[in-house]
Amino acid sequence: MSETERAHACGLMRVNHVGEVCAQALYQGQAITSRNVEVSCALLEAAEEEVEHLAWTAQRIAELGGRTSLLNPLWYGGALALGVAAGLLGDRWNLGFLAETERQVEAHLDGHLENLPAADLKSRDIVAQMRQDEAQHAELAIRMGAAELPQPARLAMRLAAKLMTSTAYRL
Repeated sequence: MSETERAHACGLMRVNHVGEVCAQALYQGQAITSRNVEVSCALLEAAEEEVEHLAWTAQRIAELGGRTSLLNPLWYGGALALGVAAGLLGDRWNLGFLAETERQVEAHLDGHLENLPAADLKSRDIVAQMRQDEAQHAELAIRMGAAELPQPARLAMRLAAKLMTSTAYRL
C-alpha cells in the first residue's frame, strides 16, 4: 500500500477500535441497569465478544504504524452513560437501543469495506468478521423483544456516530 492508503486504512481501523471501546462501555452500562437477568447476561456476553474485536483492531492499527484514539477515555465514559440511560428506560427499549446500534454499526462497516484500500486484505477480513458478529448481536436483541426506536432517537444516534467517527479518524 502507498503511505496515503496506509494512513487511510489506519484512520478507518482507529474508528473501528473506538467503536469497540464504545460498544463495551455501552453494553456494560446497559447490563448494569437492565431489570431482566437474561437481558443483562446477553448484554454482558455481547460486551465480552467485543473484546476480541478490540484486540483485532488494536493489533491492526499497530501493524499499520498508527495509534489508537487519544480520546478513548472520553468515548468510554460517554458510551457508558448512554448505556446506563438506555437501561433505565426498560428492557424493551434497552434491547431496541442495542439492535439499532448494531444496525448502524453494520452500515458503518459496509462503508469501511467499500473505502478500505483494495490491497489491505487483512483489514478487510477483520471488518468483514466484525460486521457478521454485529449482525448477530442485532438479531439476538430483536429475538429477545427489542422495541423499535422512534425516528428522532435513530437520527440522534446517527448524528452522534458521525461526530465520533469523524473525530476518531484523526484523533
